[in-house]
Amino acid sequence: VSGFGTTSPGTAAPVFPTTSASPDTNQSWKVGSTGSAQGMMSKEQVWEKSNAVVVQGGSLRTCSFDESVERVQVILKSEGRPLNSNVELWQGPDNSPQKINVYLEDGGVRQFRAIIETPRASNAVCIRNTANMEFPLTACVDSDVEDSNGNANANPREMLKNCKSKVVQGGAVNTTPFPPSVSSVQIMLQTDGRPLNARIELLQGPNNNKQVMEVYIEDGSDRPFYAIVDTPGSGNVVRIVNTSTVEFPMSATVEAYETDVQENQSYSGGMTWSE
Repeated sequence: VSGFGTTSPGTAAPVFPTTSASPDTNQSWKVGSTGSAQGMMSKEQVWEKSNAVVVQGGSLRTCSFDESVERVQVILKSEGRPLNSNVELWQGPDNSPQKINVYLEDGGVRQFRAIIETPRASNAVCIRNTANMEFPLTACVDSDVEDSNGNANANPREMLKNCKSKVVQGGAVNTTPFPPSVSSVQIMLQTDGRPLNARIELLQGPNNNKQVMEVYIEDGSDRPFYAIVDTPGSGNVVRIVNTSTVEFPMSATVEAYETDVQENQSYSGGMTWSE
């Protein structure tokens, strides 16, 4: 990601684990003891039960939470308009160990959904709407994180430990196409402890970006990046670009998250039998 610094790497070969400008408005909300206790919820349930807030164009909102929270789920959406936002993890004064620049062509059809690791104390999530005032967005931060089986406080690294990952060298590009039956995909990026700089794109057609995420993480092992990307329609391709230099490889895992049962049914081509 342009503008993010990197540190000098060591000489050892990488071993991947298996696991600002002043805004117009600055307001805060808190996640803690009010979180639901029944484990992970679906995206619709998160919106229904969480303390969602509207972030106007050009404004900023911050969300703090209890020290016991190990990770939070961040979801952004709009009313069918383009969405441009910066999501940052703050840990202490002037320290942002994770930054995500988000673009959505249609924030109603494709929502931004990611899990941010929050180890140790003094964590807060900052959401800045970088669009004009005509383009508000709705955000929620939830401390209940579960896997597809409903296990509470699930670790994304454990959820994908049996999935195949691929090493993406610095400057390299990795693309993964998905059939129309896949309605959403899950993506995890991590390193061996070095900084992570990457760009994740959802394309639907040649050079037609529906969603773009530019990710910077200070330590890609301590805070692996995990996101769920909606892929409605056909011709969806996930493209991952390691924007670091060759000294900073990363591990990428891209797998289907949800599938549409109706799309899995065989296509008849419109053939019918006469009676």
